[in-house]
Amino acid sequence: MTDDSAKERILCAAEELFAESGFEATPTSRIAERAGVPKGLVHYYFRRKSDLLAALVDRLPDERIEPAAVVVPGDLAGSLRRLVGELDRRFTGSLGLSHLLWREADTHHVVRDALSERFQQLVRLMRSVIVAATGGRLTGADIDNASGLLARAVTHRHATARHTGDDRPAEFDGELTFVANALSARAAKGKPPASAV
Repeated sequence: MTDDSAKERILCAAEELFAESGFEATPTSRIAERAGVPKGLVHYYFRRKSDLLAALVDRLPDERIEPAAVVVPGDLAGSLRRLVGELDRRFTGSLGLSHLLWREADTHHVVRDALSERFQQLVRLMRSVIVAATGGRLTGADIDNASGLLARAVTHRHATARHTGDDRPAEFDGELTFVANALSARAAKGKPPASAV
């Protein structure tokens, strides 16, 4: 057994058991048993049990998307749909993990901090897409408010998707279209470029 495969099996076992029983109710001995490794190997890779949670955060899909890959200049709604569609596609295989980590964020600062940083990255991504799609014709406050709102909606959908019945994030095209139309209307009124605000 290679080091990488043993570590991967430990992480898979921890994810399954934490989802089934919760973090606090899962002893490392059960993780080792499920992974088929000696208990000492769990502690070799993960000094504290909470280190397993931190490693699981790293298993969430990469949310870094190049804005140019989703932006259609002049079409904010279409650009946001493409962005959300790509984020949803990436998260499809890890919705249970996302839900588990959000559940544990209340009691484990390492998870809360990591998820908070991921959220801030998502806000920045939303901001970049809005600026690129609208040509920078919105105020910084409008862009910031919309970016935060949309990032919260996407994050909430991914954190709660396991409870929608079909294990997919709930649709929110109506809300997305509403925000895009409101921003586009403001941009059309000739607001100054965001960089001028």
